[in-house]
Amino acid sequence: MNTAADERSLVVVGGGHNGLVAAILAADAGYQVTLLERSGRLGGATQGVAVFSGHNVRLSRYSYLVSLFPDELADRLGITLALASRPVSSYTPVRRRGRDLGLLVQRRPGAATADSFAELTGSSAEYAAWQQFYGELGELAAVLAPALLGPLRRRDELRRAVVDAAGTQIWQDVFEEPIGAAITRRFADDTVRGVVATDALIGTHASLWDETLVANTCFLYHLIGRGTGEWLVPIGGMGSVTDALIARARQAGVTVRTGVTVTGVDETRSEVTLVGHDADGAQLELRADRLAAAVAPSIVDGWLGRPAEPPSGAQLKVNMLLTRLPRLASGVDPEVAFAGTTHLAEDFSALEAAWQTSSAGRIPHPLPAEVYCHSLTDPSIMGGETGATLTLFGLHTPAELFASDPQGGKRQARDSALAALQQYLAEPLQDCLATDADGEFCVEVATPLDLQESIGMPGGHIFHGPLQWPFASDADEAPGAAEASVPDSADGASASPAARRYGVQVRGSRRIVLAGAGSRRGGGVSGLGGAAAIDAVLADR
Repeated sequence: MNTAADERSLVVVGGGHNGLVAAILAADAGYQVTLLERSGRLGGATQGVAVFSGHNVRLSRYSYLVSLFPDELADRLGITLALASRPVSSYTPVRRRGRDLGLLVQRRPGAATADSFAELTGSSAEYAAWQQFYGELGELAAVLAPALLGPLRRRDELRRAVVDAAGTQIWQDVFEEPIGAAITRRFADDTVRGVVATDALIGTHASLWDETLVANTCFLYHLIGRGTGEWLVPIGGMGSVTDALIARARQAGVTVRTGVTVTGVDETRSEVTLVGHDADGAQLELRADRLAAAVAPSIVDGWLGRPAEPPSGAQLKVNMLLTRLPRLASGVDPEVAFAGTTHLAEDFSALEAAWQTSSAGRIPHPLPAEVYCHSLTDPSIMGGETGATLTLFGLHTPAELFASDPQGGKRQARDSALAALQQYLAEPLQDCLATDADGEFCVEVATPLDLQESIGMPGGHIFHGPLQWPFASDADEAPGAAEASVPDSADGASASPAARRYGVQVRGSRRIVLAGAGSRRGGGVSGLGGAAAIDAVLADR
């Protein structure tokens, strides 16, 4: 394929949610858009898949919940996302003082939440501290969520707004010191501290005391989505988000080509040229005015022949299909315990110990993890079958742990993760597991290396690299600094004023813009990376 470029042509590489968002917005603005995807189907990590043979259950295989995708962006795209609240925010089983207990946090905390804190900790102090902290975080989220769209705002501007709304302390807690300091200062109970801390570690391999604040940025993105921080269940599974975007892209006239691998990119003052091959090995060459790369930055660097160190993911994903939910040793109703996020082996001290163990090259046991049961909120994903789904997300399992023995490491990590669940159950988990058409237990395990292999995600890093603050840095706030200036390219070349205004990174000249989860305001299922990239392109023409 050899297509000449014109000034209204744009190629999007990467058919995940960010690539689809970028393609739709560019097509709606009048661009001739071609979307290229390496695999045979669109969706990337947001695909809905019937994982287990003999069952019609459609699982959200690699991504599960929606929080960061703004309603304003969905409206702009012309799509409707059916999202449902979970009745429970979290449940944490605990074995303490010879008793099986549990910390229940309702989505709208009430008497049951207060009683749960009191039973676990022996006083009302921790619940009061919880209400204070999350009240301040709610005010912070209301300020920062609108800043995820549109031109990048300045750090000092947002700091003043947060301080005016919620006080100086919450700004210091999130943006000025390691999140571990804030958590240990505000809370006394190890389990309560751990429940708070997990939002700083999902998809991030770091100490809670990391001075670079990498855990803090992870914490921020998990607490500000949609202005509330609530994580919602997409009705029909995460694949329904992909389906809505695909239908809208086709309606907008986007040309979609799957099974296409891009191997190199060149650019001149007037166009960008992509080379690669299709699924049959046929060579292709495609020219366009602009390229939106909705893939990891390390992949783009590889296209350009630059040194590219892939990031390292740090999560384990275990999908399960059950005939029924298992009974818990605490006696709590399983439909309550699994209705939200179920925290396993995630005391604050256990999280830090697991980081130290994994940093030393060993898989923690039991593995800190959390479990979601989407079928409780959305039975439609069961395809008419009875039973339940459980999805386990394990922390502190960096890709390096699986490099020398991928299969052996996967088995060990699986066993450590399931042990974290089994220790709080009143019956063997296997008694509740469904079997597939071959008689095997319905358990699917994916390490970071599996994500790299199946969806082309370098290192299996779900954010494509460390998350970044969603504002212009302090260094760009000095008098006379360019408006919302940000580091914008791998080689230090200056991006266009439009790219700088929207916090969009470029590779090479202005013709290649990053549009994926590795964008400044990327990460999570948000579409923010794709939207910012096209906003910059449109402002730059």
